[in-house]
Amino acid sequence: MRAILTTVGQDKTGIIAGVSTFLAERGINILDLSQTIMKGYFTMMMVVDVDDSADFSALSSDLTGLGKKMGVEINIRNEKMYAAMHELSGGLD
Repeated sequence: MRAILTTVGQDKTGIIAGVSTFLAERGINILDLSQTIMKGYFTMMMVVDVDDSADFSALSSDLTGLGKKMGVEINIRNEKMYAAMHELSGGLD
């Protein structure tokens, strides 16, 4: 399944390395990545491929914990959720 992972926080060394190492250790492939620094704040969005058999709730919790250790906020959402939100907002026009 494809998922959207976002990371936001004060810029510091090692954010990309920490997140990408976490993902690699769990066999999660990064399909696309965009990152920038705006006024000292680091922002990153990834599209990742998560094994369908993975415990998504546990993965989300682990990423939240990683973010706390690193001093950033990390969230992951199933890509289908974003598609459904887009469909809903498109239907309101």
